[in-house]
Amino acid sequence: MVVIVLGLPGSGKSYFAEKLAGKIEAEYISSDRLRKELFAERTYSKAEKARVYEEMLKRTELAISNNKPVVLDATFYEEETREMFLENLGIQTFIVEIQASESLIKERLKKKRLYSEADFEVYQMIRNKWIEVKQPRLILKSTDTNVDDMLNRALEYLSNDTGTDP
Repeated sequence: MVVIVLGLPGSGKSYFAEKLAGKIEAEYISSDRLRKELFAERTYSKAEKARVYEEMLKRTELAISNNKPVVLDATFYEEETREMFLENLGIQTFIVEIQASESLIKERLKKKRLYSEADFEVYQMIRNKWIEVKQPRLILKSTDTNVDDMLNRALEYLSNDTGTDP
C-alpha cells in the first residue's frame, strides 16, 4: 500500500504524514528531507524538483519490492507528478489531501522548520499553480488541535479499500 499525502506548504501535511507512517508501520518518504539529502544548496529549480520526485519514486519502488507500505509526503501540486506515481507503482495507492485555513498556514510558515524552507511567498506561488486532484481522495482539514481525529479518519479511509487500483 502507498499513501500519497499532499497539500500546500504549511497545511500540516508533513506532521500528519510522519504520524500516519508510524501508525501503519510504513516507510516515510518526504520530499523536503530528500531535497536536503540530495542538494547541499537548494535552488528549487524544475530539474531539482524532478530529481527529488524521481528519487521518491525509486525509494517507493524499493519499499514496495520489500513488501513495506509507504507514506509519501510532498506538495504533489502538479497533475503530471501525481500521475508519475499512480501509473508506475502497480500497487493500490491512496491519496490524502491536507488543507488548512490560509491564516493558519501564514502563522505556521513564520516558524522555522527543520526540513521545509517554504515561506508564505512559496505557499502563494504553489497555490497559484495548484492543479486540482481528480483522483478519489480523502480531504482532511488541519487545525492545531485535531491531528488525532485526522489520523483516525485516515485509518478508516485506508481500511475501506477505496484507493486507486493499479
